[in-house]
Parts: sequence; structure tokens; C-alpha cells
Amino acid sequence: MILAGFCAFLQIYAPQPLLPLFTRIFAASEQRVSLTLSLASLGVAIGAPLVGVLSDRLGRRRIIVWSAFLLGLVSLAAATSQSLNQLLFWRFLQGLVTPGVFSTTITYITEEWKTGAGAAVSAYVSGTVMGGFSSRMLAGLIAARLDWPWVFALLGLASIAGAFALRAWLPPETVHSKHEPSEPWLAAIAGHLRNPKLVAAYAVGFCVLFSMTGTFTYITFHLAMPPFSLSTAALGSIFIVYLVGAAVTPVMGRLIDLYGNRRILMASVTAGVIGIALTLVPNLWVIALGLAICSSGVFASQTSASGYVGRTAERNRALAVGLYSSFYYIGGSMGAALPGYFWKWGGWAACAACIALVQMVSIGIALIFWQEPGPELREPV
Repeated sequence: MILAGFCAFLQIYAPQPLLPLFTRIFAASEQRVSLTLSLASLGVAIGAPLVGVLSDRLGRRRIIVWSAFLLGLVSLAAATSQSLNQLLFWRFLQGLVTPGVFSTTITYITEEWKTGAGAAVSAYVSGTVMGGFSSRMLAGLIAARLDWPWVFALLGLASIAGAFALRAWLPPETVHSKHEPSEPWLAAIAGHLRNPKLVAAYAVGFCVLFSMTGTFTYITFHLAMPPFSLSTAALGSIFIVYLVGAAVTPVMGRLIDLYGNRRILMASVTAGVIGIALTLVPNLWVIALGLAICSSGVFASQTSASGYVGRTAERNRALAVGLYSSFYYIGGSMGAALPGYFWKWGGWAACAACIALVQMVSIGIALIFWQEPGPELREPV
């Protein structure tokens, strides 16, 4: 599960520390280069429901392995880009194949773990934390020492190696090898969208990735400017704060099994808002602390929201999780784009206010619409 999470997030946000570099190389605005993130997230949003249908027919394990392999191939293709438009095209394709790892693994966990699913999801999310940290950290170092195309080339090779490892180590499914849909695809989507608890979980997922993407996209521009003036390599090292999230997330999974998704979500989002507030202090160490708190809160929120979807969907679960991924990554796409207008208006302070507001909205949604699972589902392993 940790390896699957690592592969899922090894590619999708790797360009974040490179964005100030891209503004100079391609002579483009901050909003324009942020499309390398928002188009990838849009691709995930489009591909997630389709992957859910494919995994129902072909099996979860097969889709996870092949998607990880395709992620590596598309990354190698992105390394050949000669213009920003070409890079944007390949980034969109990367997004299309990412849900095969992201959403399918959550479904796989929900079906294979009958108790303690929160702990299993947290192991997967820990893997996504490590993948997200490694990709950003390596991207900054590689771009500083070699050149930016090498970022995509080397990460692509790592994804291909990860696909072969998943093929060797990921246990075969024991519940079903293939899942025939119980109703037509569009009817199943409509059914999920009529479930207020699922729709609320989708809205929370939107807010979660909006906050994460908005924070770590525009904080790079903030830190690249005076008085900080960080280099590309230094911007990549900022993502070491992800390691705090890697340590916190497994604990959150256990707490979810004990206390429920809603309580942990509210605590996690509150921590995220506090972290965002700390990034407004003009001190690099305080900003790093704020980012560590913010990212840990977001990772715990993601564990809570994705686990809630798996527990709430009673049928067509892969499609339900696929829809969650769509809303989640639409939020990521908007998080890379919408705060750009606040950036132009009021810099990082305006961006931070926008992100904090979105985080608080997610608390309100969970309070109104989420219901705690029964005690038998919260029993820890």
C-alpha cells in the first residue's frame, strides 16, 4: 500500500518547485506555468470515473500496475518537451492515467480490509506523502544540477521500476478478481450524486486538495521573491515538511478507526488553518513550521475523507471512489488556478486567506452532512 501511494504521487506535483524557473525559461506568467499543475489535476478528474469502470471489469490489481507503468512512460515523453504547450499536453496525459493508482488502490483497500480500513488507508496516504515529498525534493535538486527535462526522465524511470515492484509484491485480490457493475454506468453515477453523504465527502475532497495545491504552488513564488529569494534547489528542499505528514498520517488512521472520520477531519482542518496563518510570519523557519502543520492537517483530512467514501458507498464502490477522485482533483486544478487571481491582487497574504476560507468550508460541510460510522467499523485492528 505504501509503494502504491508512492507511485501515485511521484509525478503529479513534481513541477511545483520548478514553477519560478518555468516563468523565466518559457517567459510566461505565474498563472500560465501553474497550468502544469492544474491541467494534470484536470486530467485526473476526467480519468477517475473511467478508471473505476475499468477496474470493475479488469480487476483492481491489474489497473494499479498498468497505470503506474503508463505514468512512467508519459513522464519520459514529457522530458522531450520543447515548449510550454508541449509540456502541458504531456502533463494532462499524466493526469489521465494517475487515477488508476490513486482511486483504485483506495477501493482495493476497502474491499480487502474488513476491519481497520482506516489504518490501511493511512499506510497508503503515507506512501503518497513520501512520493510527493520525494518528487518535489528531487525535482529541485535535479533541475539545479542538470536541467529540468531530467526531472521528468528520472522520475519516469522510477515510476516504471515501481510498476514492476507492484506487479511482484501487490497481493492478488481475494474478494473478486472482476466486478460486474450492478447497473448502467450513468445510472450508477446519478445514484451516487443523489446520496448527500457521498456528495458531502466529494465536496470535502475538493476543499482538501484545493488547499494543498494552492498552498504549495503559490508559496514557491512567495519564497522565490525577496526577502527570501530561494533558489530552485532550496525551494525543493522546502517540501521536507512532508516527512512530518508521513509520521502523523498513520496515527490519524488509528484515530479514525477509534473516533470516526468526522471528528478527525475537523481537528485536521483546524490544524491546517493554523498552519496557513503561520506562513504569514516573515520568518523562513516559522513558515516551514506552518507548512509542516498545514501539510499534516491536509494528509489527515485526505485519509478521513477517502476512507469515509469507501465506508459510505454501498454498491459500485470503485465508481464512488472514482467520483471522489474527480472532485478531489478538480479541487487541485482550481487550487492551482484560482489563487492566482488573489496573488495578483494581494500576494501571498491574499492567497492564504482564500485557502483558509476553503478549509473552513470543509468543516461546515462535514458537520452538516457527515454521519459517524457504527462502532463496529471503528474497531481498530
